[in-house]
Amino acid sequence: MEKKQLRQQMKQRLLHMTKEERKNKENVIHDILFQQHSWQKAHMIGITISRQIEVDTICIIERAWQEGKKVAIPKCNVTTKQMTFRKIDCFQQIERTFFDLYEPIVEETKEVQKHEIDLLFVPGLAFVRGGYRLGYGGGYYDRYLVDFPNDTLSLAYDCQIVSALPIEKHDISVKMIITNEGIIICESEL
Repeated sequence: MEKKQLRQQMKQRLLHMTKEERKNKENVIHDILFQQHSWQKAHMIGITISRQIEVDTICIIERAWQEGKKVAIPKCNVTTKQMTFRKIDCFQQIERTFFDLYEPIVEETKEVQKHEIDLLFVPGLAFVRGGYRLGYGGGYYDRYLVDFPNDTLSLAYDCQIVSALPIEKHDISVKMIITNEGIIICESEL
């Protein structure tokens, strides 16, 4: 199946979840996340501001601040297709940009280097147990992850775990996926 069709299919699947079902599954995912050693030891996390169909990250960001962690969110350069992360201290430092994304306001935030991010949350629409994912099609994370030195993880509802995905040479897997059914430690092999 083509990536484009897969994306549409997964978006539909996610849109059909009820609010209650989504909230219940998110609570389980968040509980598991906050017990992880990679979360507990992280001083700075890299994370996106979630969209409607994604596992909520707003409460993860709030929890990070409560625990004294630093938070960096991505800023995409549509011309170069590159992504950088910038530290935010409050939600007033973000703005809505293209594709309904929330990004840091450059003038109010400072760029963070890759090695400074201890735990990077990698978004996606569908995942296989090996840690490979179907993203939204921009390739930003695959480019960013090439030399990313620290822990990576994805958050997903159980329905986002699939048996197979079209995997390409440049695709980079995450180390862990947390779902409402538990933790998947990814042992990727191409």
